[in-house]
Amino acid sequence: MRLRPMTAIYLTRGEKILLLYRIGSRVVGNSYTGAAGGHIEAEEYREPRACVLRELQEETGLAEDALDGLALRYITMRNKNGEIRQNYYYFAALKDGFDVQNSNEGCLEWHDMSALDALPMPVTARHVVEHYLAAGRYDNKLYGGITTAKGPVFAEMNDF
Repeated sequence: MRLRPMTAIYLTRGEKILLLYRIGSRVVGNSYTGAAGGHIEAEEYREPRACVLRELQEETGLAEDALDGLALRYITMRNKNGEIRQNYYYFAALKDGFDVQNSNEGCLEWHDMSALDALPMPVTARHVVEHYLAAGRYDNKLYGGITTAKGPVFAEMNDF
């Protein structure tokens, strides 16, 4: 099996979340994903944060100084098409005075957090966003998740 490590970042502003409608992606198809994200490069392998910040700059024009509370919140795995897809999901609030540029990866759009059910999203991303809205946004825990055919299994990742 091959390993496909990827990152994504979800930006929030009040009760809205920024999503990128990706067009023509060979991994996620035409669907809503995090505001920015992509494959971890070889030199970023031990630093997914470096990858997500690079992708954020490339896909939104934003740098880390535009973010408040940037944190790795979810690490997930899924077996798909002969690959183990390992995803590192970051969340942050976008500071006042900053806004995103147009993306060459698709269309960036702010959405009400209460109205995401009908949006086409990759299965793991959907589970992460649903868990974040139900529990994750109210704490600062790191969660690990396995996506199964029956749905996600999330557990708090404690340091021990």
